Amino acid sequence: MRYPAFLKENGTIGFVAPSFGCATEPYKSRFLYAQKKWKEQGCQLQLGPNCYVEEGVGISNKPQKCGEELTDYYCDKNNDCLISCGGGELMCEILDYVDFERIGKAVPKWYLGYSDNTNFTFLLTTLCDTASIYGPCASSFAMEPMHPALEDAMLLLQGKKLTMQGYDMWERESLESEEEDPCASYHLTEPSVIKYYMPDGRTNVESLRKAATRYAGQSDLVKMQVGANEIETEIAFSGRLLGGCMDCLVNLLGTQYDQVTAFTERYKEDGIIWFLEACDLNLMGIRRAMWQMEHAGWFQHCKGFLIGRPRIGMGVEEFGIDEYQAVCEMLYPHHVPVLMDLDIGHLPPSMPLLCGSMARVVSDGTTYRVEMTLQ
Repeated sequence: MRYPAFLKENGTIGFVAPSFGCATEPYKSRFLYAQKKWKEQGCQLQLGPNCYVEEGVGISNKPQKCGEELTDYYCDKNNDCLISCGGGELMCEILDYVDFERIGKAVPKWYLGYSDNTNFTFLLTTLCDTASIYGPCASSFAMEPMHPALEDAMLLLQGKKLTMQGYDMWERESLESEEEDPCASYHLTEPSVIKYYMPDGRTNVESLRKAATRYAGQSDLVKMQVGANEIETEIAFSGRLLGGCMDCLVNLLGTQYDQVTAFTERYKEDGIIWFLEACDLNLMGIRRAMWQMEHAGWFQHCKGFLIGRPRIGMGVEEFGIDEYQAVCEMLYPHHVPVLMDLDIGHLPPSMPLLCGSMARVVSDGTTYRVEMTLQ
């Protein structure tokens, strides 16, 4: 695995818009304010040609121009790292114009982004054996006061913090005044509560009982302690982090860009910890995505799963299942820990993760941390 150099003091941050740019409000105002903050911290900035463009469909510009910008700025020696301007809808369409061979031969640099940026954070790792950062996009750094999740992302980019911990509260609905106050903080109203499923059947997810009992006569996996709400011993597992937004991942599955089974085989001695979250997928969509990835062989050599809160489907049921059953039905046979409702993805805050790095996940059932190492 190739690990880029961390951002040094007075280093240069490059900005690209392979998905949406910052051409509209409130993103333009946020991006401008975030730039002001970075400059005050001594950073040099290099903006790609698509940062303020709105000429594409679901992305900033025509796919060819977006792909060329991403390739050129990744290989440009005049910036030290790249931060994506934003997420979007059709970043997949730029991939035919991204020169992964050239990128794989270039000096590696950190690329930071999430959501639609899975199309690059994930492929950097699986195609180029290069670590990336799954975390906030550029305009989010305008927030005042800055949430610890955003501070963590900058500290990670600088190599000053490689262990991330879950946060206390999360945002179900953003502030209605967001457009009037583009630098508004998260509207944190919900306490963070980890849901978990363990190989020995321990769970604190009430709704998993129905699904688990179906397996009770088939496997020792589900000797459930019904009603257990606490973990008496520490949960701990290690592996190489891999994942992103499921909406994007299943879109890549089966294409020429899908080299996941080769990647997992290459790193089978380490094992894989999958981190997954969903944006537009409903519960049935999540269930289908899990089925697709499982049957494509993506989950071979898995050591555990970190599942973020789904943007759609939190606290609801479809056809008698909830968000936990939508995920876990495919994962029982793997006999590995599954931690759910984590701070990953589209319901903020979201902890930054090094895709491709080795990690040790530790939890007592109430709190959790992800210890990442560059090996």
